[in-house]
Amino acid sequence: MAWRIRRTVVASTAIISFSLILARPAFAHGFGQRYDLPVPLWLYLYGAASAVLLSFVVFGFFIGERDVSGGYPRSNLLRFGFIRATLANQAFVFGLRVISVALFALIILTGLFGNQTPALNFAPTMVWVIWWVGMSLVIALIGNVWALANPFEIVFDWADRLVQRLGVEEGLEPDIAYPVRWDVWPALALFFAFAWVELIFWGSATPRNIAFLALLYSSVTWAGMSFFGKETWLRRGEAFSVFFGILARFAPTEVRVTSGVACGECGICMVESEDECVNCYWCFGHASPEHREVNLRPPAVGLLHSEGISVAGVAFVVFMLASVTYDGLLATPFWVSLIFSLQSIAGSYGALSSLFYGTLGLAAVPLVFFTLYAGFVKLCQLLGGGAGFWRLAGAFAFSLVPIALAYQAAHYFTLLLTDGQNIIYLVSDPFGWGWNLFGTSGYEPNPSIVGAAFVWYSQVALIVAGHVIAVFLAHTVALREASSPKLVIRSQIPMVVLMVLYTVTSLWILSQPVVE
Repeated sequence: MAWRIRRTVVASTAIISFSLILARPAFAHGFGQRYDLPVPLWLYLYGAASAVLLSFVVFGFFIGERDVSGGYPRSNLLRFGFIRATLANQAFVFGLRVISVALFALIILTGLFGNQTPALNFAPTMVWVIWWVGMSLVIALIGNVWALANPFEIVFDWADRLVQRLGVEEGLEPDIAYPVRWDVWPALALFFAFAWVELIFWGSATPRNIAFLALLYSSVTWAGMSFFGKETWLRRGEAFSVFFGILARFAPTEVRVTSGVACGECGICMVESEDECVNCYWCFGHASPEHREVNLRPPAVGLLHSEGISVAGVAFVVFMLASVTYDGLLATPFWVSLIFSLQSIAGSYGALSSLFYGTLGLAAVPLVFFTLYAGFVKLCQLLGGGAGFWRLAGAFAFSLVPIALAYQAAHYFTLLLTDGQNIIYLVSDPFGWGWNLFGTSGYEPNPSIVGAAFVWYSQVALIVAGHVIAVFLAHTVALREASSPKLVIRSQIPMVVLMVLYTVTSLWILSQPVVE
């Protein structure tokens, strides 16, 4: 098995290198610098698609059922005294929680009372750049930090303890049963609302709007926790806990409970076996120390455990992919000309026109993605036999996560590197009142901190690598779900075709000039 894995890694590296050789300077979407392709765009896209197809051939040839049926290697970081002492230190954990709540409070205060020019206010940069872009990358590359520093959960915990000390024994959590049919649909609805504010709402950068919307979302979250219980709402209704939890499956770390005692009380964690569960922080917090593990593991292996994912869960994953694609599509000449054409046919709605057509697109693009995904899954079922349609749709769903993550990183990381520098002067003057608390208010961001060529090549590498990982995950799912080993390759072909189509589409979007 080891030699097969080594050969697979070498072959995968060659595939990615091949795609990079074909890549030449082009327009890095969202970065604002122009460079020309020395070869036709179709030839460049052909090379990237070929890289994904080659990965399918390599994985199909070198990886068999026995290679993926034995679990994955992991190392318990709690074996090291320093890490164990740090994570068990109450002062460290409490300090992390205080910092999280303090930053949340600062966002609210600066948004309400600070300078309303976005570039001079702490709230827009902190929310849209540092938190939204930065937190997503940190969780995918390190682990689920949000589970430790979620300010909504922390404030609710503190309020719950205060209420109990005041004499209310049951605290803030009632015994109301969460409706099973709701699943994660509330989280998806709230995530749709968040995407609408980010992509469509013209006042999304206004500090006061950010503060009001943050307070509104907090109220909904705390109400959900009060009605249905904190852990239940975090797993089913809190949009960011669901979103970051999915990204954390890609991360190279996990928390694991090696005894099912706590899991019997939780009832909502991802049980890996009869005696173990993974990435359930409720179980981890309630388990005895000898049953806790914080493991280092290979990246993306958490996405292989997709058993039991519901229709709502599949819809959430598809929306993750579709929304970030829609963000890139919004600024392309194709989309702008399409909107002009719709306005000429259906009419313009004045100042509300951008809101109407933007909202229509945000609803329509995910529906198109979901329809395409369902169609290709049906083809996989017809060619491979075995599992039912919805089981297969759930099994393949997490193979889309590396694609969504790669596109999000490719699309947003330049924003983090350029606009993220604003936080250096904003920490000294968060309200935009002329303060200089830490002596950094005079810092001038460098917008050309990374070159255009670096941006383009890194975007290509991210997109291709994300799709190669997705092909590996899809191949593993096919090995598990196909009715016969002889049908594995055939059952995977439709999903690979879908990934190739998305490879070409996403790179085409990134190659387009920005149109405001």
